[in-house]
Amino acid sequence: MAHHARFTLVCGPDDFLVQRRARDIWSGIVSDIEDDLGQEKIDGAAANAAEVEKAVGGCISAIQTMPMFGDRKAVWLKDVSFLADSVTGRAEGTLRQVQRLQQTLASCDPGSVRVLLSASPVDRRRREYKWFQQHGEVEFIGESRRGDDVLRPLLSEEAGRLGVRLEPGATELLIAKINGNARLAVEELRKLATWLGDEGETIAESHVADLVPPFGEGDFFEAAEAFFSRNLPWTLEAIHRHFFAGYDARPLLTNLQNRNRLLIQLRVLLDAGAITIRPNKSALERAGETYLRHFGDSTDKSSLNVFSQNPWYLGRLCQSANAFPLRRLIDFQSEFLRAFTAILQRPREQEEVLRETAVRCLGGK
Repeated sequence: MAHHARFTLVCGPDDFLVQRRARDIWSGIVSDIEDDLGQEKIDGAAANAAEVEKAVGGCISAIQTMPMFGDRKAVWLKDVSFLADSVTGRAEGTLRQVQRLQQTLASCDPGSVRVLLSASPVDRRRREYKWFQQHGEVEFIGESRRGDDVLRPLLSEEAGRLGVRLEPGATELLIAKINGNARLAVEELRKLATWLGDEGETIAESHVADLVPPFGEGDFFEAAEAFFSRNLPWTLEAIHRHFFAGYDARPLLTNLQNRNRLLIQLRVLLDAGAITIRPNKSALERAGETYLRHFGDSTDKSSLNVFSQNPWYLGRLCQSANAFPLRRLIDFQSEFLRAFTAILQRPREQEEVLRETAVRCLGGK
């Protein structure tokens, strides 16, 4: 944090990344303030305008009250939630309190009081946010177009702290399995490092594959891996394990459909000569520049947009895409839709429906 700034605001869409960065900044600004009474933290989480008033009031009081001993103080208003595009964030009472806070911040003497604010999420369209940019130091975490580009350095940094290293493939598979969740990425990395123990310093791709469960949209990896490996016995076993664990058919079918959509797009790109069976990141970026206009302006991760996916993951999927003719991938999508209809008609026979679907898709020549 630059001590000449009246305050620093750390913000972004991922609260874990924001708080992690804010903790680092806080450690820096309190490093020369030995008096614990000169270090004050205020909870900025608020569910309504009354709670916003309490948080802002506490922050202003902390800024204006100097410690009995010492001539410097640090104040951290943390976990701020009322700068978001929400009912509470838009409330008139909230806007008045934010204006009140800004008036206090504008008169801060950074030589005696160092103020840190951390907020997630924030509405960057609002004039209140622009005021923070104009009058202090604002650090927005997660500016990168791709969440993966934020996670790679995060994992590398955390691995360094833990005294381990990640193979490139291990990093990419971990990112894919945790579905871009920064908090989960760090927790799973710590788990892997603990498991590794004295066995070595390198976390391999096989370790991630065996020890990290898939989360969110990445769920049900095994059945999809088995299906698109064209291995019918493995697929039937994976389907059985899925239902034995008590899961429903719909998420598994959704996962199969999502992967198949990506394979259809990759197969088209392969047939067009836009990419090769082992595309590197630059080749995918070139293809993206050529075809991205067909997907609209959205940069959200979606199976409907092949260019929104992890490049390493797409490289793996190209092997599967190359194994099937485009016509067959389109037939798969029709079969998955047929299965959705069947489970509505036979809700007590969901496993049988999926087994029948697998046999129809993979049981022929």
